[in-house]
Amino acid sequence: MDLSFGAGGEADFAPAVRLARNLGQDRYVGLEYYADLGKIGDFLPLSEQGHQLFAVTDFKVGTVDVELGAGYGLTPGSDRFVVKAILGYAFPVPGKGNDTGRQTSSMRMGSPARATDNPMTSLGYPLVMK
Repeated sequence: MDLSFGAGGEADFAPAVRLARNLGQDRYVGLEYYADLGKIGDFLPLSEQGHQLFAVTDFKVGTVDVELGAGYGLTPGSDRFVVKAILGYAFPVPGKGNDTGRQTSSMRMGSPARATDNPMTSLGYPLVMK
């Protein structure tokens, strides 16, 4: 769900799905699907809805998480072609051991923390600038 605030604030239904394969050594490839169906209770016609499919890759560069992706709009209401790049850094948590052999979570702008115990599914949203 997307929430907007202010005088024209509304709630939009915007589901998303991510399927990824762990290639080992903090490297992933996958597909992400994002939709924006419009205002809850008053969905847009299909031709005005946003439906996009992204091919993505995730990897680490030192302590920085990198996600790169290219997306294609599936409906006339979607952006036709989108490229995205997300950089993230997981700040150390005081009192927690620093197990460098296994990353338990990753904070990335635009999507929730991703647990690497089950990288096959997670939900998130890309940061898309128009």
